[in-house]
Amino acid sequence: MLRDTLLIAGKDLRIELRSRVVINQMAPFALLVLVLFAFALGPDRNPLITAAPGLFWMAVLFSTMFAVQRSFSLESAEGLRDSMALAGIDPAGFFAGKLLAIGSELFALEVLVTSGIIVLYGAHVKSPAELLVSGILGTVGLAAAGTIYGALVSGMRLRETLLPLLFLPVASPVLIAGTRAWQIGLQGNSSASSPWLGLLGAFAALYICVGIVLYGPMEDMK
Repeated sequence: MLRDTLLIAGKDLRIELRSRVVINQMAPFALLVLVLFAFALGPDRNPLITAAPGLFWMAVLFSTMFAVQRSFSLESAEGLRDSMALAGIDPAGFFAGKLLAIGSELFALEVLVTSGIIVLYGAHVKSPAELLVSGILGTVGLAAAGTIYGALVSGMRLRETLLPLLFLPVASPVLIAGTRAWQIGLQGNSSASSPWLGLLGAFAALYICVGIVLYGPMEDMK
């Protein structure tokens, strides 16, 4: 499984590095969200800093859908799935590889967005550990859930509209818990972050287990 995971993740990341889709589309989109909200909320930085945690996770959430759609479009070539099956790729390894690739892209994006919030909004991070841990757990959870739902809709004609309808309600716990953890990270009250980090960890663990167990049967049903 580990070999297949690294194989799939390496393939996807190499394609993205060559195509520069993340750099040319996802990153400008996320930064544009920050800039537009800065104009919408006015020159006063206090509302911007208050809204920053929610804006961060909204940008990550929408970027996740873009990354998932992009990831599964790489597998849309005719006969590619059959070729991978003939190559003996473990479905659990395929799922984990997609998760790793999407998660890596999202984490790089989060570093950029966090830097943008600090520079554009003047936010001061008092507890970086909360931001780092919540970012890792939230990224893993979103990547795992996104990979599952991306696989479900990948063969459908209306997959571009079905994915948001299925994924956004499911991802709401990450949006809520991640926003609370980010607020705590900006305020510096580390003791209050445990429940929210626990929720993020439970969400990630649940979807990792579901993906590893059910990804193969989902592919067989297509």
